[in-house]
Amino acid sequence: MRGGALAQLPVFLAVAEHRSFTAAARALGISPSAASQSVARLEEELDVALLVRTTRSVSLTDAGTRLVVEAGPAVAAASTALLAVRRARDEPAGTLRLNVPRVACRVGLPPVLMEYARRYPQVRAEVVVDNRRVDVVREGFDAGIRVEESIDKDMVRVRLTSPMRLVVVGSKRYFAARGRPKHPRELVRHACLGWRSFARAGEHRWAFHDRGRDLEVGVSGPIFSNDAELLIACAERDVGLAFVAQPEVARQLASGKLETALDDYAVDIAGLFLYFSRAARHVPRLRAFVACARELTAGKKAR
Repeated sequence: MRGGALAQLPVFLAVAEHRSFTAAARALGISPSAASQSVARLEEELDVALLVRTTRSVSLTDAGTRLVVEAGPAVAAASTALLAVRRARDEPAGTLRLNVPRVACRVGLPPVLMEYARRYPQVRAEVVVDNRRVDVVREGFDAGIRVEESIDKDMVRVRLTSPMRLVVVGSKRYFAARGRPKHPRELVRHACLGWRSFARAGEHRWAFHDRGRDLEVGVSGPIFSNDAELLIACAERDVGLAFVAQPEVARQLASGKLETALDDYAVDIAGLFLYFSRAARHVPRLRAFVACARELTAGKKAR
């Protein structure tokens, strides 16, 4: 028997089930003539009549009935197995590995993770907190989160947060003791708690806008760190001024533990973006996570 008989078998079984070439063709998404030709080729290869055709009806011969009884369950089982494999291929599973900065743990990421866990309990999310600039492909992550300017241009980007304002914050007691700067250049006389990526050397500078122009001020102070949370805690304890994204200190500003300065000179950054390689965008677990992120971001815009 040539292999073509197996290819024609599902068409014959559909015709036998529906007792109609037209109905079977509709169910299979092919033309009635293609269904008829397929059954004819099967009968020719087997050298036996499987159907009795009239202008009004289609019925089974004894050979056709035997083929339905003996082959039908096997073909149905094979179809079910193929469908299960296809669904498994498209179903999110395994471990989703993310590399994120600490700020993302407080802004943007938590609601997406919670919705993702609710929808896909079979996937485990593994979140590595890391303020370095990371090559997610080389280090084995599905995706990362960073500010836009830190992401390589060949990566796919998906917005995770709205733009964020950078603010200078200090405690009420600090401002009472040292004064509140009225212009960014006055920061050279203040104790500044600087965020720094230690992968990059050089003077630490804070960015502002002054009369429509960009302005950078070199600052110094008693503490520098790549962890904004530490700097915020030190600012709360009157050690100095911190320069952070406003959402990071929303709770402290609302409670009065910290106050802002130089608001008229504050700049906005694009916000946080989820990023990943183009090759990874079709991985089911990542595709599902991206869908959650997009839905929640769109929901925030709608509000």
